[in-house]
Amino acid sequence: MRIEIHGEHPEPRKIAKAVEILRKGGVIAYPTDTVYGIGCDITQRKAIDKIYAMKRMKPDQPLAFICSDLGDIAKYAVVDNQAYRIMRRLLPGPYCFILDATREVPKILMMKRKTVGIRVPHHEVPLALVRELGNPIISTTAAWEGESLNDPADIDDRFPALDMILDAGYGQLTSTTVVDMTGGEPQVTRVGAGPVDGVF
Repeated sequence: MRIEIHGEHPEPRKIAKAVEILRKGGVIAYPTDTVYGIGCDITQRKAIDKIYAMKRMKPDQPLAFICSDLGDIAKYAVVDNQAYRIMRRLLPGPYCFILDATREVPKILMMKRKTVGIRVPHHEVPLALVRELGNPIISTTAAWEGESLNDPADIDDRFPALDMILDAGYGQLTSTTVVDMTGGEPQVTRVGAGPVDGVF
């Protein structure tokens, strides 16, 4: 099911419909400030397993998730003063921060290091989803064999098992910049849409 949605002012009834699907263990695709994401409610184990199967991901491949704001992040990740200052400056934005996880994070989302990837995208659709749902949603790239899909019609064709696609038009082709904050000093592990020169 593909539903057109306004990217800057998402219609509340469409967000509510998507959240109803998420609460029932569904998997959806949605726009972000970078590429389209595929996600589910972080509390729905079967839905998380479905994402791994759908994308043919390795069991140890980490998933990030989307929070609505910095206050949300502190519930799920250990944020020291330096990390907070950096994230306050860059979020919402096209970055994924790797942080030490708190006990609030479902075990399936943590690797052996007990870290978690967290996003606060500069895009109203995923933020509205998280606010309406009341907890974070998974964020993994809508990609196939390493190629990001920026056309919702292509996402629909490639991932027929999706329960819903929120279509806000063409997305970007560049993924987030990933920054590891677990070692004290920020380490850029993937350069993407978020600028890094002179940022950290």
